[in-house]
Amino acid sequence: MTVSARMKKHVRVLILGVLLVLAVAAYGFFSGQGMRKDAGRLTLYGNVDIRQLDVAFRVGGRISKVLVEEGEEVLAGRILAELDDEPLRQLHAVAAANLAVQEALFLKLDRGYRAEEVTQAEAAVVSARAQADRTLQDFKRIERLRASNAVSQKDFDSAKAAFVDAGAGLKSAMENFAKLKAGYQREDVDAQRATLAAAKAQLDQARTALDDAVLKAPQDGVVLARVREAGAMIQAGQTVYSLSLTRPVWIRAYVKQPRLGLIKPGMPVRVAVDSSPGKSWPGTVGFISPRAEFTPKSVETQEVRDDLVYRIRIVAEDPENVMRQGMPVTVTIDVAQ
Repeated sequence: MTVSARMKKHVRVLILGVLLVLAVAAYGFFSGQGMRKDAGRLTLYGNVDIRQLDVAFRVGGRISKVLVEEGEEVLAGRILAELDDEPLRQLHAVAAANLAVQEALFLKLDRGYRAEEVTQAEAAVVSARAQADRTLQDFKRIERLRASNAVSQKDFDSAKAAFVDAGAGLKSAMENFAKLKAGYQREDVDAQRATLAAAKAQLDQARTALDDAVLKAPQDGVVLARVREAGAMIQAGQTVYSLSLTRPVWIRAYVKQPRLGLIKPGMPVRVAVDSSPGKSWPGTVGFISPRAEFTPKSVETQEVRDDLVYRIRIVAEDPENVMRQGMPVTVTIDVAQ
């Protein structure tokens, strides 16, 4: 082989090597960690988030009705199941009756004694004072007679005892009149007010428990599983249904740190799935994680998955109901705008 031929061969090898290096560099620049930037567009790969909710009664009892089947779509507020509420109704009736009693007692204490009772107590004071005056006069008369031995010691002692008893009766009548006139003590009124508040709280609890005998869907979703059947006895908090939350659709994707500055919350995106080629649906960047992490193994990327990334959440619209939880998706963001 001539020198000229060898030189030409070396030049061709050198050119091929340079082209190979440029190709590798271009690939690394435009297709980094599962996303590519092409003409102002950033493409991310992710999955539809799995969002599941276990629904349960807040009270225990016997299930009387189960109203939805697996696979049914339900809207927030739809009744899913009901408990036999007769025991709860009885507890509610007891609480209502107790509240009525405590309200009556509070009104009695707060208003004080009736005018008739005060008048009767005042009349008792007048009568007791008259009795005390009579016994006092009798005692003084007997006392003078006893000094001259005109009456026996027995008569004297009887008159003295009658006078003492009349004085005690007058004192008792006066104290009772003062109490009725002043009304009940404030401490008694405050204690009854607290008892009344407790009775109201017990009635509220009974009413809440009665309302909780009806199990409603807390959010829109699809019934994944019906765990309990009618007639089953359950405790509070035991799962009755499992719901898959379908609205809104959340998509989990990851962006590499050098590209993080291209994405802002509120940016519009387009979402595509493999099962509907040629179609895409609108969405919005809803959340960007403040914490870095390593690319999870479940992310659909096109290169080594050990780079540092940030998780983002896309809130997507799904009017045709084609997105299923866990499904891989492609997110395109027009970063040029």
